[in-house]
Amino acid sequence: MARWAPDTHERLREAALDLFVERGFDATTVADIVERAGVTRRTFFRHFADKREVFFDGDEIPRLATDMLAAAPADAPPFAIAWNGLQALAAERFEPRRAQMVTARRLIEAEPALRERDLQKQSDLRAAVTEGYRARGVERLRARVLAGVVVELLQTALEQWAADDTDATLASHLERARAEMAEILDGVVARR
Repeated sequence: MARWAPDTHERLREAALDLFVERGFDATTVADIVERAGVTRRTFFRHFADKREVFFDGDEIPRLATDMLAAAPADAPPFAIAWNGLQALAAERFEPRRAQMVTARRLIEAEPALRERDLQKQSDLRAAVTEGYRARGVERLRARVLAGVVVELLQTALEQWAADDTDATLASHLERARAEMAEILDGVVARR
């Protein structure tokens, strides 16, 4: 078996997703994944903590959010920082892997253990964004609300994108989700 190759992470991910589709999540073992990918079990665990992590990439997205918030100009409006980050994330991370992302979203929706992990990852991202805003001097409640909006916006757009059979981009789904959320919030504020 190959000990190391530059594409090992993606080979493992592709092997796992293919097997999850073919056999189901519960019926697929780490041994099955490494056999399909042509690597060792040890190599698998260097890349992923368990087979559920194939879907979630550890703490990469929260780390990117933390770095983005820290690197933004001091006078940048808080939501604009996150919005620009979501646009970059969509174009650079998600769009190039659309087929994998769509497959992963469908598998997550069908498997309770994966939905639970997905919710934990959303919570981790919300915490990272909240702390990133707090480090920028944003008041605690405002930071929490902004983080909640950002995470819900991303999650809503991802779910719509995965369910969309057209060639619409994730960026267009982000735009639509943002507009819908703004309309809803405007309606709530107007009714006060």
